[in-house]
Amino acid sequence: MTEHLRARSASEVLDEHLHLSNEGRFAEDIERNVSPDCLVLDRRGVFRGHAGVRKLAQWLSAELPGAHFTYTTVLIEDRIGFLEWTADAQGVRVRDGADSYIIENGWIVAQTIHYTLEPTAES
Repeated sequence: MTEHLRARSASEVLDEHLHLSNEGRFAEDIERNVSPDCLVLDRRGVFRGHAGVRKLAQWLSAELPGAHFTYTTVLIEDRIGFLEWTADAQGVRVRDGADSYIIENGWIVAQTIHYTLEPTAES
């Protein structure tokens, strides 16, 4: 199975990543789609490997508990992916989510993440 995963196109990897992430299946997503040596840049700093990605997923889940995510733009060209997204959760929303990806050999090897949390009237 691992050989099959590593032979996927960048589009297939990003599609599965978004599907699993939207379902909150972060552990499965990390194992299947994120390189053990992944590098992620986020407003809070630089995060490395599965441990770094797990930490960011925990923060996102805490900041947007039970959120509904909408992917407004998904672009992929060769090994580069770009995602724009919004999210709505109890008391908070995101209207400016933007991630970029570098995908190689069936893995997300690098990612940038940007979003701004906005309190809503429910908070």
